[in-house]
Amino acid sequence: MKNKFYIIIIFCSLLLASCSSKPSDVRTVNQSAPIYPDYADVAIPYNIAPLNFLLRDGADAVEVKVTGRNKNLTVYGKDEVRFSMSDWKELLNAEKGNTLTVQVTARVNGKWLSYKPFTWYVTPDALDGYLTYRLIEPGYEVWNSIQLCERNVESFDEKVLIDNNMVNNSCMNCHTHGNQSGNLSFFHLRDKKGGTILNRDGKLRKLALKVDGMVSGCVYGEFHPSGRYGAFSTNVIIPSFHTQGSKRLEVYDTASDVVVADFDRNQIISSPLLNDSTVFETFPVFSADGKFIYYCSAPRVKLPEDIKNLKYSLCRIPFDAQKGIIGDKVDTLWNARLTGKSVCFPKASPDGKYLLYTVADYGTFPIWHRETDLQLMNLQTGKTDDLKVVNSNRSDTYHSWSSNSRWFVFASKRGDGQYGKPYFCYIDKTGKAYKPFVLPQEDPTHYDNTLKSYNIPDLSKNPVPFEAQDIESIFKNKEAEKFH
Repeated sequence: MKNKFYIIIIFCSLLLASCSSKPSDVRTVNQSAPIYPDYADVAIPYNIAPLNFLLRDGADAVEVKVTGRNKNLTVYGKDEVRFSMSDWKELLNAEKGNTLTVQVTARVNGKWLSYKPFTWYVTPDALDGYLTYRLIEPGYEVWNSIQLCERNVESFDEKVLIDNNMVNNSCMNCHTHGNQSGNLSFFHLRDKKGGTILNRDGKLRKLALKVDGMVSGCVYGEFHPSGRYGAFSTNVIIPSFHTQGSKRLEVYDTASDVVVADFDRNQIISSPLLNDSTVFETFPVFSADGKFIYYCSAPRVKLPEDIKNLKYSLCRIPFDAQKGIIGDKVDTLWNARLTGKSVCFPKASPDGKYLLYTVADYGTFPIWHRETDLQLMNLQTGKTDDLKVVNSNRSDTYHSWSSNSRWFVFASKRGDGQYGKPYFCYIDKTGKAYKPFVLPQEDPTHYDNTLKSYNIPDLSKNPVPFEAQDIESIFKNKEAEKFH
């Protein structure tokens, strides 16, 4: 009996020794740590949630040492690394403006390997604390579930703003903030009882943004800085399938115009310069000072036969917010005839310095074009930046700015090519862009397991003041307000 007891003790001791997470007899290897998501050598805001990650090398133990100028942090795990929220926040707050060195040491097949270290630059510029997005299966014309969600990027808290199961399984367009504020936003509910849900300081309205003469209800849009107006496109959108194996779906407009909605007077403002039947106009946004509308414009072509000749230029037209009048002169800022490409989805930085947009070979629906890249225009100099450090070999598009103009978020299909994920990119005061990183998740295997795309991520400084039940109630009980 005593011998059996000693055998058990010895066995347990050996087992504990073999499972020790502390490195010993470490061999340094000249290769990068196989971490996922790829958080190596990125710039991160000091208020971001922990960058939890996993190892792809079959490790059964890992040690991560993060070394800073003022503070260090060591974390142990198996094949995953999860940082304590309190330790992480203390580290980043202590290292604002500094560069952290991250050393990963992992036990693989019983041997400890020390990988090449990488860095995290902790920027002194914060990221807006909230991100909304539409969670949707990356299908074509049908869906089982759509949710609009709001995520606190400083933690892992996520709130469902509305689930389409609560609104008659309606299609829902993505949620757009004005002035990066949770107190000013809208989204569209596509249903006979639906409409545009407008949130101004928590007061919810359901609007019917369509009048006689418009080709459709309002589709893509953005707020004027005053919050009084919204610039919208009206589009007749057609999806069609490719016969080419390398492409799946094409989406294009057979008609599109641009209008401005006055939310105070329930009035649609139009201009013949933005309602030309020989031209497609779409993706309108206001300049940071509200004095111009940027939009995309292309001469009408025969569709779908000439789809590859459908190429949009980036244009600008004045807007007088005092009088509620669209100007009478159109300027072309980026000419598709000169570039041979097509532009879409412009977004002006809040400081008025930059215009961020996406460029594809042709067309106007960038998420299905793997060649789609982001491009940055300096509005003060007219120079453009191809953002090579930001773009991937998959679709990179659907972006929005942080309120301080130092960060933007965009949807990228990099990696698997199917699922869009939100990536953050830092732009410093000189205009230099840094390698982007994906929205961190508490479970580092999240993106391996999720079957949803994150559509049109949009940043805000504060959370929205409504709940999903509020949207359900206005959908069921309120009539849409008519415009004229």
